[in-house]
Amino acid sequence: MPTPAVLLLTHHADYYTVDRVAEAVARRGLRAVRFDTDRFPSHARVSIRYGSADATLIAGSDDAPIESSDVRGVWLRHVWQAPRVEGLEPRFAEAAARESAMTLRGAWDALRHARWINRPEAVAIAGDKPRQLRVAREVGLDVPRTLLTNDPGEARAFFAECQGRVVAKMLTSLSRGMDGSAAVVYTSRVSEADLGGLDGLRYAPMLFQEEVVKSRELRVAVVRGEPFVGSLDTSRSPEVDSRKLDPDTIRWESDALPDGVARALVALHEALGLDFGASDLIRTPEGQHVFLEINPCGEWGMLERDLGLPISEALARGLCED
Repeated sequence: MPTPAVLLLTHHADYYTVDRVAEAVARRGLRAVRFDTDRFPSHARVSIRYGSADATLIAGSDDAPIESSDVRGVWLRHVWQAPRVEGLEPRFAEAAARESAMTLRGAWDALRHARWINRPEAVAIAGDKPRQLRVAREVGLDVPRTLLTNDPGEARAFFAECQGRVVAKMLTSLSRGMDGSAAVVYTSRVSEADLGGLDGLRYAPMLFQEEVVKSRELRVAVVRGEPFVGSLDTSRSPEVDSRKLDPDTIRWESDALPDGVARALVALHEALGLDFGASDLIRTPEGQHVFLEINPCGEWGMLERDLGLPISEALARGLCED
């Protein structure tokens, strides 16, 4: 019989984390098979036989096929759409993209017997930021005062309510480039001068949050109820978005959560149907922990690389179990 396999769904430019999980899977005696979703359909192949509803996936022209019946676990690291093929008429390219996405969903359905981290439907639900904030409050996490609106008057009133300490962020990525990468719109402070230019909210609502005073910013990767915590000392940084920090001057450090916060964060994962998530929190100078958001496919490689946290082992353990 073929050796049971773990399928790693990602994109062609992904590295480190996917390699670490593949190595951890191999140490457990299973095959780790990488499938770059953005290489389908031009370079990767999928066939699904209905009646039995089995699927065959071929990651590249030189790769051996993997049968769905041999797959024990699936790590949904990333699912990215392939770049548009040059020369195709736009309407045909759009139709091809829709057909490709539907075919991949059929392949995932053929793998429904496997242990997923995370299932696609859970990722879709958990990626809803307004839902995250509501559920986070329900499980006992503190969240910032938040307003989601397309009403300029409401935004100005919220600015006054928060005494001018407000940041703005988008609910989704602005766009995806031809290479599949998402355009980044950083969280930014709202100034008094910005209040006169809010008419654009009529076309696109925006999320406004009270800016929380920071002592440290935390990234918490939770794998099947086990939290792995790292933090950055951002108490003296002028940046409101940690993605803009210079990694040469502010480094990740090992950290921990109070028991009550850790339990609430695990409860959030359970309520959202997630076996894995990467959450961002702020620790205030008074020691309060404020939840910002959870990403069901979030980054954690820096926590393993810089702090030695065994996140890849925890993921492999969950994927390889019967």
